[in-house]
Amino acid sequence: MKKILALAAMAALTAGVCAYAANPFSDVTPNDWAYQAVADLSEQGVVEGYPDGTFKGERNITRYELAQIIARMLAKEDQLNAEQRGTLDRLAGEYADELSNLGVRVSNLEKKVGNLSFSGDGRMRYQNKDAGAADKWDGRIRLNVKGQVNDSTYVQGRLDAEMNFKTSDDTNVIFDQLFVNHDFGDAVTVRLGRQPVVIGDQSGWLYGFPYGYGGAQAMFHQGRVNLTAGYGRFNKSDYTDGVKDQDAFFAKGDFDFSAAKLNLNYLKFTGDKKADTFAGYEIAGAGLTIPVGDFRVFGEYWKDTNWKNGYDTAWNAGLGYGKLNVKKPGSFAADVAYNSVDQGIYFGGTGYQTNVLSYLTDSGTNADRVKYWNAIADVTLQKNVYLHGEYAFDVKTNGGDHSAADEDAWTLSLNYVF
Repeated sequence: MKKILALAAMAALTAGVCAYAANPFSDVTPNDWAYQAVADLSEQGVVEGYPDGTFKGERNITRYELAQIIARMLAKEDQLNAEQRGTLDRLAGEYADELSNLGVRVSNLEKKVGNLSFSGDGRMRYQNKDAGAADKWDGRIRLNVKGQVNDSTYVQGRLDAEMNFKTSDDTNVIFDQLFVNHDFGDAVTVRLGRQPVVIGDQSGWLYGFPYGYGGAQAMFHQGRVNLTAGYGRFNKSDYTDGVKDQDAFFAKGDFDFSAAKLNLNYLKFTGDKKADTFAGYEIAGAGLTIPVGDFRVFGEYWKDTNWKNGYDTAWNAGLGYGKLNVKKPGSFAADVAYNSVDQGIYFGGTGYQTNVLSYLTDSGTNADRVKYWNAIADVTLQKNVYLHGEYAFDVKTNGGDHSAADEDAWTLSLNYVF
């Protein structure tokens, strides 16, 4: 879509918010049919031109550029009428992924009290685990609170409560996130504190859980390029025992090309090598996702360059179909992938909810390598309610004790977003 057409549509949303705006762009004249639309949106701070003072309305607008415009309009939604808000909500749902990359929450169910906003999610899950672990039926609720300090800064925290319905009446409650976020214009963001960090793609299939990381990270956004670098400490948690109390530097690059999405990742643990930790190790990885209509082909490859005993790589490859939208009942996504993970690159935690990778860290099996297939599906049952399922099968291990390994595992959960 041409930028000039997209901006004209956006201007219709904000009709009545601003009037008699002056035009700041040298290449948009009063004779142009979209002159008033561009001028109004510029006056409201919704659109910006190029450094040379031009607008370049004939260029195609990217999804990321349109998401930036939607994000600025979301900040002004209290000035819109009900019909305009409904249209904006639909746009925010369509561009949810791009808005998420910008750090913008798009749920219109978010509760606001003054400068505070609240959101969260709940989960009821059953896990049929491998032969080395008992089945599990548990529940989880996570509550997010965000305090808007000013237009560029907010403070956010998250409370996580989990309960095992099958074996215990106790509830484990942790405050697993607390960080400050500051934007330097539209291109640069800096975060400090205990914060989410996911290394890799595909929901972080290899290093998926952000628990236990405290430090700083800087993010740069420009068009379809997102760059991130950070330094901090991985503290003890259920998912980071292998790097307990170890400082680490990481860098990530995400590139959204028209024909493919590429991600590059680097992770360096500082300090001297110690027993049972990853201190001193250096891990690099890359992932590629290629969309083909409603299908996608994806894969990742990782290597630990400092592991001296072999078994130092991880890779996966898979095929997916569809896209989940929690606001659209009936929408769904399904993926199947083959995974091969070595002991020398895995330190605990995964974006998958099946636990077969624990064979690499479990002293009872002590496997050198785990190979398996994983099938994943999500479907929206009602607005903000979706069913998630996973099945890990054809599990094979090399080395160690096989008596507790080579078992299929599956999980099924109901998830609620509010």
